[in-house]
Amino acid sequence: MVDIFVSDRLKSVYPAFKTFIEQELYPEESKLLKLPFYEAAKILDVKREKAKKLGLWAPYLAETEGSMGLTMLEFAQVSELMATSPFGHYVFNCQAPDIGNIELLHKHASAALQEQYLKPLMKGEIRSCFSMTEPEFAGSNPVLMGTTARIEGNEWVIDGHKWFTTAADGAAFAVVMAVTNPGASPYERASMIIVPNNTPGFKLVRNIPIMGEAGEGHHSHAEILYTNCRVPLTNLVGKEGAGFQLAQERLGPGRIHHCMRWIGICERAFDMMCRRALERDMGDGSKLGSKQTIQNWIAESRAEINAARYMVLHTALQLDKLGAKAVRNEISTIKFFVADILQKVLDRSIQTHGALGLTDDTPLSFWYRHERGARIYDGPDEVHKASLARSILKKYEGI
Repeated sequence: MVDIFVSDRLKSVYPAFKTFIEQELYPEESKLLKLPFYEAAKILDVKREKAKKLGLWAPYLAETEGSMGLTMLEFAQVSELMATSPFGHYVFNCQAPDIGNIELLHKHASAALQEQYLKPLMKGEIRSCFSMTEPEFAGSNPVLMGTTARIEGNEWVIDGHKWFTTAADGAAFAVVMAVTNPGASPYERASMIIVPNNTPGFKLVRNIPIMGEAGEGHHSHAEILYTNCRVPLTNLVGKEGAGFQLAQERLGPGRIHHCMRWIGICERAFDMMCRRALERDMGDGSKLGSKQTIQNWIAESRAEINAARYMVLHTALQLDKLGAKAVRNEISTIKFFVADILQKVLDRSIQTHGALGLTDDTPLSFWYRHERGARIYDGPDEVHKASLARSILKKYEGI
C-alpha cells in the first residue's frame, strides 16, 4: 500500500486479504498450477467459500449487496495484492471477465436479466464471458465487426464468428457484441446481447492454445461460432446501438483493474528475483546477487514498479472523482506503460531463475504465457500511444 492513497477502511481490510493469500494460496500454487483447471477448481471452491465466510468476497460490490463497497482507488490496491497469486482474483470473485460483466449488468441490465444472470454471477454460482473480438477483423479497430443480430418476431437471431472469448469454457452465458444497426454511424451499429452458452447454435469450437497451453475453464480463451442463435429480444443489455459506448464504459475501469493486477504480478516476480539472487550459489563462493547485471535488473525493476503504481493509483483516484471519460488519456497511458513494465520484470525474473524459471515449479512461466498478451488485449500498445499522442497534439493546434 502507498500511505498517501490509503483510507482508514483500506487499512482495516487489507491485512485480512494479505493473510488469506499468504496462508491459503501461496502454499497451494505449485500443486494447483500443474492441475487442469477443473481439478484445481475443486480445491479453489473450498477457498472461495472460506473467503465468503470471512467477508472478503467481491469487495468492489456495494455495501447494499453485502460487500465492502470499495472505491476504485481502494480496490486497485487490494487487486494488486490478489494478483500476487495466479488464483487470487478467482478466489475472491474478482476475476475478469466476470468483474466487468457484473459492473455492466449492474448498471445497464433490466431487472429480469439481473435476477436471472447478475445475482448468481455475483454469488459466484456461475461464470460468464465477453464475446467481442473476431479473427476476420483487426481487434485494434473495434467498430469493425462481422457478427450480426437481426430481429425475427420476438427474438434476436445471431450469426458470427468470435475468438479470444476468455473463460467461455464452462461459462453460463456470453455477453455478445453484434451489429444490430448496419446503416447507423460506426459507433452506433452494435449492441450487447446476453446469449446463454447452452443456446442452440452456440458452438465452442476450441480453447485456443496460448503458447502451447489451451487450458480449460476459467483459464482459457475460446473460439466460438454463432449460427442461427436465437435469444429473446429482452436479452438486450442497455439500448440498441449502444454496444460500443457500453464497451468503452466497461473497458475504462477494466484497464485499471488489469494494470493493478499486472503490478501485483510484478511485485511477486520481483520478490522471487531478489530471493533467487541471494540464494543461488555460483560455484565460486559468490552469490548471483553479487553480479552487476542482476543488481541493475533489481534496481531498474524497483524504480519502474514504483512509478507504475503511482501512475495507476493517481488514475484510479481521478476516476473516482471525475469518471472514466475525464481520465481517458491517463487510462491509455497506464495501459501501455504498465504492460511494458510487466513484460520486462517477468523476463528479468525468469532470466535470474535460469532453467527453473522456464518450468511450472514457479508461477513465472504461467504468467509469462498468459500475460504476454497484456500488450495486445484491451487495446494494443500502439493504439493507446497513437490515441494519447493525438490528444496531446490537439492542445498544440493553433499555437
